Amino acid sequence: MYAIFVVGGKQYRAQAGDVLYVEKLEGEAGTEVVFDQVLIAGDKIGQPYIESAKVTGTIEKQGLGKKIVVFKYKSKKNERKKQGHRQAYTKVTVKEVIA
Repeated sequence: MYAIFVVGGKQYRAQAGDVLYVEKLEGEAGTEVVFDQVLIAGDKIGQPYIESAKVTGTIEKQGLGKKIVVFKYKSKKNERKKQGHRQAYTKVTVKEVIA
């Protein structure tokens, strides 16, 4: 059985045993997390969420993604701006889906 749930404004599809990279969550490695904003679980569809459904998982690690270079340039104005960004993420292993 799979579920579609919301974390950090984004929707994820997961089954038991899946590994997900989600927006940064509070907690250290080994901490258990519960996602209760479930949109779809099995054959149930929420309006917008399913009250009794939840997805549980374990935080594997906190980390930063690959560097993205942001370069802004205005032609003929000698205007240039170079920035870098690394998005924070949390690696989560899904334990079970409760519908």
